[in-house]
Amino acid sequence: MATLPEREKLLRNFNRCANWEEKYLYIIELGQRLPALSDEAHRAENKIQGCQSQVWIVLNQRDDGVIELQGDSDAAIVKGLIAVVFALYQQMTAQDIVAFDVRPWFEQMALTQHLTPSRSQGLEAMIRAIRARAAELS
Repeated sequence: MATLPEREKLLRNFNRCANWEEKYLYIIELGQRLPALSDEAHRAENKIQGCQSQVWIVLNQRDDGVIELQGDSDAAIVKGLIAVVFALYQQMTAQDIVAFDVRPWFEQMALTQHLTPSRSQGLEAMIRAIRARAAELS
């Protein structure tokens, strides 16, 4: 996930966007940076329930305790939202993920106000799933 910006840079990049269309394009670009998810990882236990699009998220804990996130979606904007979430959670341990609230970051990026209700629900479903899986690992 070295290709995703760290949290502060992500926020700066969002705030540099002149309008929602630029933010939308940036989100899609971030999604394109995610490494491909293996066919094997596209299985039922990695699928996130509550998303209108198909979403798969995999958490792997490294020996040093840091969680590596992998994900995919069949929708470009949703894949970009996955990348935004991953950028916020990168380099964290399972305990860090459980304790960290990403929602204020979405507000600072003016992200949630531009998402449809179904995309907002899907985003919440992703966050809940990541935090629940991280709690199992902590």
